Amino acid sequence: MKRYSSYSPSGTTWLGNLPSEWECKKIGSLFSQRKEKVSDKDYAPLSVSKGGIVPQLDSAVKTDAGDNRKLVKTGDFVINSRSDRKGSCGISPLDGSVSLINIVLEPRQEWNGRYIHYLMRSHIFSEEYYRYGRGIVSDLWTTRFSEMKNILLPIPSGQEQDKIVRYLDWKVSKINRLIEVKKKELRRICELKKTVVNEAVTHGLNPNVPMKFSGVEWLGNIPVHWTTIKLRQILHPFSEKNHPELPLLSVVREQGVIIRDIEDKESNHNFIPDDLSGYKMVKKGQFAMNKMKAWQGSYGISEYTGIVSPAYFIFDVDFENLEYFHYAIRSKVYVNFFSQASDGIRVGQWDLSINKMKEIPFIVPPADEQQAIVEYIPATFAKYDITIKKLTEEVEVLHELRNKLISDVVTGQIDVRDIEIPEFEYIEETEEVDDDEADAEDEKSFDEEV
Repeated sequence: MKRYSSYSPSGTTWLGNLPSEWECKKIGSLFSQRKEKVSDKDYAPLSVSKGGIVPQLDSAVKTDAGDNRKLVKTGDFVINSRSDRKGSCGISPLDGSVSLINIVLEPRQEWNGRYIHYLMRSHIFSEEYYRYGRGIVSDLWTTRFSEMKNILLPIPSGQEQDKIVRYLDWKVSKINRLIEVKKKELRRICELKKTVVNEAVTHGLNPNVPMKFSGVEWLGNIPVHWTTIKLRQILHPFSEKNHPELPLLSVVREQGVIIRDIEDKESNHNFIPDDLSGYKMVKKGQFAMNKMKAWQGSYGISEYTGIVSPAYFIFDVDFENLEYFHYAIRSKVYVNFFSQASDGIRVGQWDLSINKMKEIPFIVPPADEQQAIVEYIPATFAKYDITIKKLTEEVEVLHELRNKLISDVVTGQIDVRDIEIPEFEYIEETEEVDDDEADAEDEKSFDEEV
């Protein structure tokens, strides 16, 4: 790629040398901090996400601070002050309000907001922003305006900002289109894996076996020699007080029960309250269910002994083949039913009652067929997992390519002024909420309520 004819030192390590005709200014001279407090009744709540500034997401933690929020105006730059290095920031395309944890910056002059959007969401700026922060642990690591205002930013002319934005919109759209194609294929393969499980645990492995109506509309037909029993005959509620020496566990939709990484310095979603006295013990081999996330499959047999949030049901399992039970209860047919059985005003606040759980029928094949199913499923998964791994790696490479391109262009390492840009359709990458982030957010919301 073409470079500029001459460069000069920027005066800061993260930028290195910049095109000689570019300026370099502190954030404090380019923005003022907007501190006006407003109510979410007057200004719609916004979420500061990896995808930029958007109307409040369903996964956002709801609080009672409706009258104690920060005003955001169209064109303001908003950034989460907790430096999570995930690019949770951007130029706001609309008026609204955000939680007090965010820094709202009002531009002091007219410029191309999209250029600032690209620049301050770039990977290299995120690292510099993080460097200016302070804290003891990841979820308390914060960068304040008094610190970030001294960060130097590269400022090309207004005409060149326009050119850079046009070029990046074009190139980023091409990369995003490829990413979305691969993500679509990933989703398709993941659905195929779910279908494999669902077919195996509802119809068995013999396609020629006679079928009968299960007696339950949402279960449909099952093999004629299979039976059903109520979950209350299998699951027995368990309650034991918190053991603080045990690891903290959580349930991730596609993985089941996992150990939470309390040393994770990269995520501010890893919320852990100071008081864990209300947390519950779960033993290896027990069934743990996040009652607020049962509708999306956040439950499973635990492979660990640890503690979980009060948002969980814990059960002893009176079923010999725990592996079969785990596959069956996490199959699509049960996840869909838990979704229908959960109550609530909105998706992020759905709740499943233990009384409803007790009456749910569970499909029981003969013991030899249960074992055949638990051997068949992972063997069948193997071919899908190879493709998933390959596609995931390709998406990661495209993300790295996009990040490198944006960083190089907004810091003047590539000269795009003379590149002819064709007509194109702007494509944004669909940002998906990470499973463990979503679950941690719901646990945080529940912990705050209790």
